[in-house]
Amino acid sequence: MASSSAAPAFACRPRCAACCIAPSISSAIPGMPEGKPAGVRCIQLDDEDRCKLFGRPERPAVCLSLTPHEDMCGSSREQAMRWLGWMEDETRPR
Repeated sequence: MASSSAAPAFACRPRCAACCIAPSISSAIPGMPEGKPAGVRCIQLDDEDRCKLFGRPERPAVCLSLTPHEDMCGSSREQAMRWLGWMEDETRPR
């Protein structure tokens, strides 16, 4: 029997939603046909800061590619917002 060397999954922090606010999304989102600018709350967040499109086919590909990780999420929502904001700045076309 083979052993798994994969690291345990990093779970989303309840009521964080940093990944749904900090980064820009250039593709269409239901309710936001032009996507969303960085720092703007996604219209698909519910009152508990959960994605209403999670697991649905209309969820943008960029959202699917963002998986929680200790580097990105840090130890607080504020750290996640700062890191994602920094990444947004670093990857913005010049």
